Amino acid sequence: MKGLNKLGKVLTKIIEVFQWVGVALMLAAIICSIAAPNLVGYFVGFDAKECCGANLEVYGFEVNAPVVDGMIDTATFVVFGIGSMIIISLVAMVFRNLNQIFKKSENSTPFQKDNVRLIREIGIFTIAIPVIGLFVSIIARLVTGSEVAEISIDMSGILMGIIVLCLSQFFAHGVALENDVDGLL
Repeated sequence: MKGLNKLGKVLTKIIEVFQWVGVALMLAAIICSIAAPNLVGYFVGFDAKECCGANLEVYGFEVNAPVVDGMIDTATFVVFGIGSMIIISLVAMVFRNLNQIFKKSENSTPFQKDNVRLIREIGIFTIAIPVIGLFVSIIARLVTGSEVAEISIDMSGILMGIIVLCLSQFFAHGVALENDVDGLL
């Protein structure tokens, strides 16, 4: 069990760091796209000869950036970038919480109040990811036009979040049972 715990701590920390790097890179891409709109195509791998624009996606949040005057629309890219930064930050927080759970459970029981809170937060973050995607899609549609942003929601994040919230209730019950047993001893 100790080997699995150590592996879990290492992997969750690595994934968390990669997510924060992704947030920083997206911020840099947004700043560059505002400063030099002609460079947006380099961020999305767009060839000016293409007709249909670029399909941008991160964790189920998807925007189709149209071509305007032979370049990807900067406003669409900026809206997508802001939404992506929020979503990637939420994913980073999920892995941060997982790492904290591994650390707190390392030398004791996983049934602790802090772990219940961390699991509950994971559920909330997981539900927030598609909701933020929907909200930013609506903003993108209002800012850039109805042909740009298709409004949709990925239900898998919401369903997974509900499952994690249910698991947090089971962990809360486990904490109460352990407290009862400790009180009897």
